[in-house]
Amino acid sequence: MQMLGTFIKPMHPEGTKFVAIFATATLGLFLLSPVVGWIGVGLTIWCYYFFRDPKRITPTRPGLIVSPADGIVSLIEPAAPPAELGMAETPLTRVSVFMSVFNCHVNRTPIAGEITSVAYRPGKFFNASLDKASADNERNSLCIRMPNGQELAVVQIAGLVARRIVCFVTPDAQMQTGERFGLIRFGSRLDVYLPPGVSPLVSIGQTMIAGETVLAEMPVEDDGPRTEL
Repeated sequence: MQMLGTFIKPMHPEGTKFVAIFATATLGLFLLSPVVGWIGVGLTIWCYYFFRDPKRITPTRPGLIVSPADGIVSLIEPAAPPAELGMAETPLTRVSVFMSVFNCHVNRTPIAGEITSVAYRPGKFFNASLDKASADNERNSLCIRMPNGQELAVVQIAGLVARRIVCFVTPDAQMQTGERFGLIRFGSRLDVYLPPGVSPLVSIGQTMIAGETVLAEMPVEDDGPRTEL
């Protein structure tokens, strides 16, 4: 059973109707040709696999910022957060995680805090690995205010194939690190805008696991002078 669980993962409810569509189409393909029908079986399995929603073990140390998505770090650069969030226009360190159509597409909160803003903006569908995708593509942006008052932005960006961004949260929601907040269908990207003074602990090309891989760490606050004993 443990080995079976390695290959068979739970599927997010968002995928149910898509798998049903693929499966129905596959039955029709078998009526045309068994060979084509088996291609449909493969595509149906892929669709199920795309919407997989495996459990993740999130590190619990306070101040850790985790990856919001599975995929590869494609960009690390300074950039201003999306204007629609109403944050300061000062450039922050932006870390982009590119998700291929083979990655798990369930998105998770990078750090605990309150969702102060959720802003959707329609746009184009350039390849999500390109830098201009952050500015031009369809996107959904979230601002998270941490207990210490600092803010972090995380942005869902549609890609060349993706046409639907799904967000499960609304403003005022209290989120925990690694908690599911949305998904993007069929290939896309997540941008994280780190708070001022926070540097990434990852490199371009590094493989990320949503809710598990540590992306950055908030500086430890000084609790005041300590008396040596």
